[in-house]
Amino acid sequence: MKRTYKDISYTLTRNNRKTASIHIERDGEVSILVPTKLSNAEVDEVIEKKLVWIYKNLAEWCDLNATKVEREFVNGEGFLYLGRSYRLKLVEDQAHPLTLRNGYFCLRTGSNGKKVDAHEVFKEFYREKALQKVTERVEFYAPQMGVTPKGINVQELQHRWASCTKAGMLNFHWKCMMAPLTILDYFVVHELAHLIHANHTDAFWNEVDKVLPDYLDRKQWLRVNGAGMSL
Repeated sequence: MKRTYKDISYTLTRNNRKTASIHIERDGEVSILVPTKLSNAEVDEVIEKKLVWIYKNLAEWCDLNATKVEREFVNGEGFLYLGRSYRLKLVEDQAHPLTLRNGYFCLRTGSNGKKVDAHEVFKEFYREKALQKVTERVEFYAPQMGVTPKGINVQELQHRWASCTKAGMLNFHWKCMMAPLTILDYFVVHELAHLIHANHTDAFWNEVDKVLPDYLDRKQWLRVNGAGMSL
């Protein structure tokens, strides 16, 4: 549900949780999760108490996203893969639409008058690689954490990097493959921890800390660099 309080537009979600929480999502949207019984007037009270925090974090989001990169599919443009930037090379003849070889992303140009949807080609490349690498990292960390996910999906997740469903499915954004492996591991461990604790309680972060004692550094890297992980 979309609502507005003063000059704050936000998405309101009610569920069986016990407390209210406010988040600034990756796309800058304000989302508020509250207990089902909380009235709209009570939600407004929650927002009023957190107005300074909301304004501060929205301003920080704007600062971080000022460095967002608008990439063009032309020779020499840099594209991220596992934390490294590789220059793009347009080629006329290769078996696959997009390959990573000899330090270059090689993108096959259209033939017979057909135009290549470069954006979709890159997304498919990241999806394929992410399914392989994320599966590998889940298989590495899941036994350490004593959990078994139902399955793994790589898809478009809008403003989230990853999510965990109530049924135990782990979903990851294809953009995760732009991050260094240390950050990919953070995504994986974060979602595996949700198989133990659904919410971001102290107990949840304790599970993450057991596996990744430097998770705060990884979170900070993501906050600073996440905006640049886009096409």
